Amino acid sequence: MEIDIPTFTLLHYVIFFITGIFAGFVDSIAGGGGIITVPVLLSSGIPPHMALGTNKLQSSFGSFTAAYNYSRKGLVSFSDIKTAIFFTAIGAFTGAITIQFLSAGFLNTIIPIFLCTIFIYTIFSPKIGEKTMEPLINKNIFYVTAGLILGFYDGFFGPGTGSFWVIGIVALIGLDLKKATAFTKFTNFTSNFIALIFFIIGGKVLFIVGICMGTGQVIGAFAGSKLVILRDTSFVRIFFIIVVGVTLIKLVYSSYFS
Repeated sequence: MEIDIPTFTLLHYVIFFITGIFAGFVDSIAGGGGIITVPVLLSSGIPPHMALGTNKLQSSFGSFTAAYNYSRKGLVSFSDIKTAIFFTAIGAFTGAITIQFLSAGFLNTIIPIFLCTIFIYTIFSPKIGEKTMEPLINKNIFYVTAGLILGFYDGFFGPGTGSFWVIGIVALIGLDLKKATAFTKFTNFTSNFIALIFFIIGGKVLFIVGICMGTGQVIGAFAGSKLVILRDTSFVRIFFIIVVGVTLIKLVYSSYFS
């Protein structure tokens, strides 16, 4: 079936570019960039599956830029997280295939509940993420489990993935918020890229729009990750709470009131 793609003006591309900058900045610090970009893509008249595929393209630019910047500054190394990356790739591969056959409606309903739990836990745990702590579980068990589950979720649906990663890393394996944020960009890029491959195969990506937004993502992600590197963990925590709160409001509204 032929997909009806709208005609875009120069103003549309300016909006896509600016949206990419803002989303890249926010996502590199606390995740949640998709809550900004997907509504913009949909409101421009792009069909839903095409919007999701294009979003994976542009978000891959941002997550890669942030991951590179964090790695270059020594906040995380590939050898420390290769297990998480491997199992995230497997999870994303499975999720990207599954979404071709199943509705995301069920996840749409339960994800706000999960995010609400994270939001409340973070607010009432003011010391969480301030410094590195002893892990509660073996980190390799966490990498395998979280990689499969969150990789699947990001490949299948996506909103809030970065927030889930950050809170899991901080609460269960004891990293501070700054290192957890850096870690998350590697797993985010992995699941974004794997899902993107399947959207490309399915012909569900608008490359010009995605590259336009992706260019903005590079600028925003570089600025955001630079800010995290320079600031202390309290800044990251405040930003994280704000982003999770806004994400929660958006998802609750979309799931239960729209």
